[in-house]
Amino acid sequence: MKAENVKLGIAPIGWTNDDLPELGAENTFEQCVSEMALAGYEGCEVGNKYPRDVKVLKHKLDVRGIQICNAWFSTFFVDGKKEQTIKDFIEHMNFLHAMGAKVIGCSEQSRSIQGQKKAIFKEKTVFNDAEWQLLAEGYNELAKIAAEKGMKVCLHHHMGTGIQTPQEVDRYMEVTNDDVYLLFDSGHLYYSEGSQQAMLDVLEKYIDRIVHVHLKDVRDDVVAEVKANDLSFLEGVKKGTFTVPGDGVIDFKPIFEILEKHDYKGWMVVEAEQDPALANPFEYALKGRKHIRAVAGV
Repeated sequence: MKAENVKLGIAPIGWTNDDLPELGAENTFEQCVSEMALAGYEGCEVGNKYPRDVKVLKHKLDVRGIQICNAWFSTFFVDGKKEQTIKDFIEHMNFLHAMGAKVIGCSEQSRSIQGQKKAIFKEKTVFNDAEWQLLAEGYNELAKIAAEKGMKVCLHHHMGTGIQTPQEVDRYMEVTNDDVYLLFDSGHLYYSEGSQQAMLDVLEKYIDRIVHVHLKDVRDDVVAEVKANDLSFLEGVKKGTFTVPGDGVIDFKPIFEILEKHDYKGWMVVEAEQDPALANPFEYALKGRKHIRAVAGV
């Protein structure tokens, strides 16, 4: 890939997990961002231990050569919470804008089971036509608000939410305007479908509306255990469903080839949450960085 087109970041979730705060509770913010820099990353997303004061955060990141490229935002349009979602979004957007980020990665969390003790493959929610309409209206509005700041809104398709499968990604892309974008996550699509091809098909199909990429690998044996025992999303995370590129079953070469062929410009972010006590965050960050350099040449 052309190094000038892409920047490589990593999410803090490998060090401290926002969904399971007990995972990595011992890891400090300073350790996290120092190890990101040491492992060779240029940027990161935002975790629960990050200072929210822009001046303080900027200083701590600048001295390490790290910049903020995105931060998770939960939307609740299907639940009918449009007003509150937009109010919270504006505050979140202003913080990201002040930090120099260009994209805002959102996830529709209405009736999501990603944080609940429910079987991830059997109990996920499904939106009806009226709910898809609410979602579309909400995301179309967020995109207009973000555009005023020169920013782009993208949806993170995610296990346990109403937008998980390729068919649901299709529906989301159909019902929203062209200025609403997609965050492509290799791990979540592979996890959902158990198929490298299904994941690549989504990437190829929507490459022109993909503005942010999460590089996440998957361990098939853990997914099999999750399915066999009706485990929840977070139970799977603790057992090691996800890992860094090069450590699981996903072949990342065709992903990078599709991104390069279509001249993708933006961030690629390693996002591989697992238990830091079992998977040393720095060592895994380094492992992922080496694999990307070897396979993508960046």
